[in-house]
Amino acid sequence: MSAAHDFDRLSQAGDAAPVDPLQLETEDELIERLAGLSVLAYERTKKAAAERLGLDLSGLKRVVDEQRKRSQAANDEDAAGRGMLFEDIEPWPETLDGSMLLDDLTAAVRCYVICQPETAQAAALWACMTWLIDVVNVAPIANITAPERNCGKSVMLSTLAKLAKRPLMASNITPAALFRAVEQWQPTLFIDEADAFADDNEELRGLINSGHTRETAFVVRVVGDDHEPRMFTTWSAKAMAGIGKRAGTIESRAIPLRLRRKLPHESTARLRSADADELFATLRRQVMRWASDNASRMARHIPAMPEALQNRNADNWEPLLSIADLAGGHWPATARHAALTLSGVEEAPSVDQELLGDIKEVFEVRGVARLFSADLLNALIGDEEKSWATYNRGRPMTLKQLANRLKGYGIKARQIKVHLENRNGYRLEDFADAFARYLAETATPSSTTLPANNGGTFRVEGAVEGRAYGTRHSTLEPLPDKENRVVEDRNPTSAQSDDEWLSDYAAAESPEELF
Repeated sequence: MSAAHDFDRLSQAGDAAPVDPLQLETEDELIERLAGLSVLAYERTKKAAAERLGLDLSGLKRVVDEQRKRSQAANDEDAAGRGMLFEDIEPWPETLDGSMLLDDLTAAVRCYVICQPETAQAAALWACMTWLIDVVNVAPIANITAPERNCGKSVMLSTLAKLAKRPLMASNITPAALFRAVEQWQPTLFIDEADAFADDNEELRGLINSGHTRETAFVVRVVGDDHEPRMFTTWSAKAMAGIGKRAGTIESRAIPLRLRRKLPHESTARLRSADADELFATLRRQVMRWASDNASRMARHIPAMPEALQNRNADNWEPLLSIADLAGGHWPATARHAALTLSGVEEAPSVDQELLGDIKEVFEVRGVARLFSADLLNALIGDEEKSWATYNRGRPMTLKQLANRLKGYGIKARQIKVHLENRNGYRLEDFADAFARYLAETATPSSTTLPANNGGTFRVEGAVEGRAYGTRHSTLEPLPDKENRVVEDRNPTSAQSDDEWLSDYAAAESPEELF
């Protein structure tokens, strides 16, 4: 009942001394009513209200303005967007064979997406990882890419979302929305059209990068009128889809899931169908149960790592290989083969690495141990096949730009003598450490036979059928490729081939004896 109603009631009752409605309200009620008054009504009431609250007029104005801001914020929150509701999922009632479950997940991915077997296997492992996010220490990004449109990027993203824990589709998400969503809901984020808005957004990329490892997955932002610093978590599994390459900092923290356009004879099942909904609902419950049963083992497991996987590539594959090891069966070897296929090839050199390689070539061709800075630069920009003649926005690289590039490696020009002439220049020995650390050794290319194309006709028969360990969908077999093709691996990373390493791994009684 309002204060105005109380005032009218008391007046009509014939009370001898009418009661001021200001005296019938609590202080909070009075401030809330003042915040809702028009300017004219507030001006007429403010003196009495200030006296009632024991404030001067300026103090009253500050209190009322603050209440107006709170009310406006509440109204904005009610009017804009909606809260996130995640589906309640019941875990599968029976224990599960991990190897068979991963087979099912892989088959489901290949039912709806045209991709290499290794890509589907990596996608299945990554989907499992989202259910173990609380016990892993690295959360690699699922980086879904294709060279052109209509290659199934969005379908792959949606397929993973149907398998993942607490999926949140967030196209065109802002940096502030990203860390607040992660802080509030702990979702698995699925970001589509990354090429359209994420590639040029440095703040968004920084937030995504920060969530790669548990220990770095925090950002600090100021909140409220008092600008109070607060820490927000960015720890969550994330998947991105877009055309072409992502920024180097994103790709180095990602599992690459590369797709291709369908050929006329290739077909996939429809993702938006009752059969698909039933299939993924079953698989999601099964993944939830398997992850729950194996979480404690997962937290302690350290997988054997192929020699070709180094640095961040090794970090990215660590949780996925752990899942494969715990699943057992053929999956420890299968997962490592997928890792070597997708991430074992040496990455393209950075601009600085390219510069080091070209400088090494100049020293070798000239057969000298010292070069003046100007002579080194002229040799670089004089080679039309190199990029240095157009490095500076279509113009040649300058001496200052050359010096700045080399400074990161601790290499600086100094006074040197060549043919009785003293000028600034570089000594070959100054580059020895950088050459050894950042330039890969060359090796003879190896040949690898491509696996059969998975792009045949797929079908879902009855969606699911009974198996010993629980409900399981029928096996989906691709049509074989017309012929196998042989390609050369231009960037082998070890004298021991990937197949030899995997063979040794499978034959070893204990994988750790390989290391």
